[in-house]
Amino acid sequence: MPFARPKKNPAPLDESALYDYAVVALGRRMRTVAELKRLMKAKVEPGGNSAARIDAVIARLKEYGYVNDADYAAYYTKLRQENASLGKRRVRQDLTQKGVNAEVIAKTLDAAYEDVNEEVLARRHLERKRVKKPSNEKEAARVMRLLLRAGFSTTVIFKILKKWDVGDEALAALDFVEDENPLQ
Repeated sequence: MPFARPKKNPAPLDESALYDYAVVALGRRMRTVAELKRLMKAKVEPGGNSAARIDAVIARLKEYGYVNDADYAAYYTKLRQENASLGKRRVRQDLTQKGVNAEVIAKTLDAAYEDVNEEVLARRHLERKRVKKPSNEKEAARVMRLLLRAGFSTTVIFKILKKWDVGDEALAALDFVEDENPLQ
């Protein structure tokens, strides 16, 4: 039997149905307050008291402990650090995109990356991606771009490349390219 097609214009949800919808959404995966608001905004009629209804549902979810941006940020940071071996910059960028408050992000990242050696984390990231020692300038640039996307500082990247005996000319060329195109 084929799947039922969703209704084109479903009826707007009242506060009770909106709460149930939010609980189901949180049951699928953890979400930030901003993500939940975005999801719920599509389920209420525009204008009117829809913002008040959404805020009431969010307040109720917070009261029951179903949604907490600080816990979300800590859990997300731990996963991205341990499983994906990502740097502090990348995790900050991802949390900002998800709508977590800047103060919460700063506290969480300071605590999570306090005792972490960024060079070891970057090497673990390279191992996870199965990156080999670069043999020429083009491959060194590829490694640098990979580590920049993963959120590591140029200082750490140059340390790794120097330990891999990448030539000074290649490092100077990479430094020049990095100055022209800052990623921050």
